[in-house]
Amino acid sequence: MLQSIFRTLLFYLLLLLVVRLLGKRQIGQMEPTEIVVTMLLANLASITIENPDMPVWYGVVAIALVFGGELLLSQLTFRSVLIRKLFCGKPVILIDNGRIDEQNLRATRVNLDELTMHLRENGIFDPTTVKFAILETNGQLSTLLYGSEQPASAKDLGRKVADTELPVTLISDGKLLRDNLPMAKREEAWVRQQLALRGCALQQVLLMTVDAAGHIIFVKKEEK
Repeated sequence: MLQSIFRTLLFYLLLLLVVRLLGKRQIGQMEPTEIVVTMLLANLASITIENPDMPVWYGVVAIALVFGGELLLSQLTFRSVLIRKLFCGKPVILIDNGRIDEQNLRATRVNLDELTMHLRENGIFDPTTVKFAILETNGQLSTLLYGSEQPASAKDLGRKVADTELPVTLISDGKLLRDNLPMAKREEAWVRQQLALRGCALQQVLLMTVDAAGHIIFVKKEEK
């Protein structure tokens, strides 16, 4: 029993480390090779956990080899266009100049229901407004609307607007994130002052952010 618990915890931590080192992609944004590696790592860990007679280092070495192979392949695909096309594929145009390309739909095995679903995911309910739709290698659909269908920007209207600044989180769930203070160019005393102005203790704050323009987002926790 103890051996099973030890193996489970060991491979749990090992897989967390490996996935962390592989990158921050979400499952829906993974390339085919990354999906295969993720499934393979999980299977290798489960086989070692479920077979107490198998030495632990067998599973560790197997996972290390898969991890090393993925790192090597990622470097090769980064440097070689040919290898990248071979292992990751290439984007496919599904709507070309407003025309649905039926041949590419068949080649990618995407039916019309799936195409319209992907368009709706992009907030598009009228396919005739789409000039180009491209199926990316990770399965996501990128779209470009006709110019007449695109929302007008401030530049189009000839208006000057202030640039959007990146908000920095200073308080999260009642905890002061001191590491973020230099990024926000603020000091802890300033945060305490903002809390005092709002008559709120640190533990009562759910979220507090500030950007370079000084705009503050302050959200208190709900009273229990």
